Amino acid sequence: MTPDEWQAHVTREAALEIGRWLEARGRLHAPIASLSLGDLEAMASNAISRWIVLQSEKLQRAGWPPEDPIGSFLLG
Repeated sequence: MTPDEWQAHVTREAALEIGRWLEARGRLHAPIASLSLGDLEAMASNAISRWIVLQSEKLQRAGWPPEDPIGSFLLG
């Protein structure tokens, strides 16, 4: 998977996670301007969590290269 394909994949997954979060709260019909700061923070948190899972899966498939700065960040 190329970096561009990976970015598109992560963006799509984050969008899906935001959609699931909104749907679970019955807010898909509400305009974005009506969202509170707490709503936006929750969407960002869910999207970031999903990104971490996807990135960890990608690193695991690649053999967790020790020189990868993202791997070091995620794995400690």
